[in-house]
Amino acid sequence: MKAFTQLTGTAAPLLEKGKPMSNVDTDMIIPKQFLKTTERTGLSKGLFHELKTLSDGSPRSDFVLNRPEYATASILIAGENFGCGSSREHAPWALLDFGITCVIAPSFADIFYNNSFKNGILLIPLPQEDVDKLMDDAERGANAKLTIDLENQTIQGPDGGTITFEVDAFKKHCLMEGLDDIGLTMAKEASIDSFEAKAAQERPWV
Repeated sequence: MKAFTQLTGTAAPLLEKGKPMSNVDTDMIIPKQFLKTTERTGLSKGLFHELKTLSDGSPRSDFVLNRPEYATASILIAGENFGCGSSREHAPWALLDFGITCVIAPSFADIFYNNSFKNGILLIPLPQEDVDKLMDDAERGANAKLTIDLENQTIQGPDGGTITFEVDAFKKHCLMEGLDDIGLTMAKEASIDSFEAKAAQERPWV
């Protein structure tokens, strides 16, 4: 897993009728027809498929991630309860495959929240007024960059204003060190090898 320490990038505002899109479920993030693979690459083609695609299969020019100024967005600003619905891990995979490594919203569904951190995505829950401010910043397009500093837990806007955020200390450590569940296990490799060697001597019949 790639370490996350600091990110400066374009933020895409996920809006519906001019307001932050709330209750974006995992089926909306990556519909079920794209779940046939266990590969983590190539899933960006299905990201927000029903939002970004017209009934004839052509792209919707008004969907934020189809707009040229957000083609390289690495940050997503959304409404409350982002990632609700089923527990599919393809949802964070699809976001990562597009290049989004940070999502900011007032609240997140628990399973999606944990899956995202395990895959290297920083999720930042903030009060609605802070999300609204960042939405305004994001609507300026590619010229309005946000800088996320995980170590200092700050978000700096294009005008120099700073917002602080809270993050679980263990999740922060794992992101900054690039440790997923396998990485956490391998960090204890020496202790595991020592235990297994001792166990083999004490219980050779096992």
